[in-house]
Amino acid sequence: MKRFRIIALILSLLMLMTITIGCTEKKESDNELKVEDIEQVEDIDQLEDEAVENKNFPVEVQDKFGNTEIIEEEPMTIISLAPSNTETLFALGLGDRVVGVTPFCDYPEEAQTKEKVGDYSGNNLERIIELEPDLILVYGPGDEEENRILREAGIKVLGFLSETMDDIMKDIETIGKATGRNEKAADIINSIKEKRDYILEKVKDAEEVTVFYEIWHDPLMGAGKGSFMDELITLAGGKNIAYDTDGAYPQYDLEQLIERDPQVYLASKDSEDKTIESIKLRPGYDAISAIKNDRIYLFKGNEANLVSRPGPRIGEALEVVAKAIHPELFE
Repeated sequence: MKRFRIIALILSLLMLMTITIGCTEKKESDNELKVEDIEQVEDIDQLEDEAVENKNFPVEVQDKFGNTEIIEEEPMTIISLAPSNTETLFALGLGDRVVGVTPFCDYPEEAQTKEKVGDYSGNNLERIIELEPDLILVYGPGDEEENRILREAGIKVLGFLSETMDDIMKDIETIGKATGRNEKAADIINSIKEKRDYILEKVKDAEEVTVFYEIWHDPLMGAGKGSFMDELITLAGGKNIAYDTDGAYPQYDLEQLIERDPQVYLASKDSEDKTIESIKLRPGYDAISAIKNDRIYLFKGNEANLVSRPGPRIGEALEVVAKAIHPELFE
């Protein structure tokens, strides 16, 4: 019924505009559109846009964990409980509808101004329910009991956890579908594919370089098989020395590291005291080729966010990794 009311209002306004424009007078000033008429045109444009958006609803959406939600109307208030989901919402042009995030949601800058309602360790359910969001995007499958409480409060809940570029693009598509931003989601996905194709073309003839990506230093943990960083390294023309380990983020001992002898050592600056020099000075590291040849790359600031978040900027992340592994190709 809401859709029909909007269409009826559009038709009424169009008729009003026709009458207003048709009733011209001899005076030159009367031949021009009045301010009120211009405002009516703008109102019509807005209503037409809303009518198009409303055609996307109701919609049935399923996340990768098998949770299905039927979203009756376009979500006007949204909460995101993971930085990658927050970035996706802003990339879709929905920043003004985000009413709650986590302390880790720091990109874009506007996200930092949003109310903090939870993080990976726990969520303020009471406050979340008070905000009356239409939709919540959680990290991974979320907490089963929390999800039950939220759904009983009438809130739609979808979970996202991407480990490959294809996963990331699928999640962007799903979030776009859930929010009525299908076309914008398709644009973002196409830009990711274009960046991936550009990098693949760049490195196609490059010599494969062995790489280790440090997730954490104490204990030493690397990006293993099944992590999206493993895929980024491969697409960027590298060979991940931790490709055959158990789990996406396995512990990796010094003996293994020296034996595999990576040519490039990648890490993110996760603390003030982590520097290229401090990595070089670690016991036993002087035996590694990457350290001997000054092939250490420390991702900082925005770059560190890029390579750690499976979100809409993943194409940029791939380029950053490719430049670290094959800098000679981008000179």
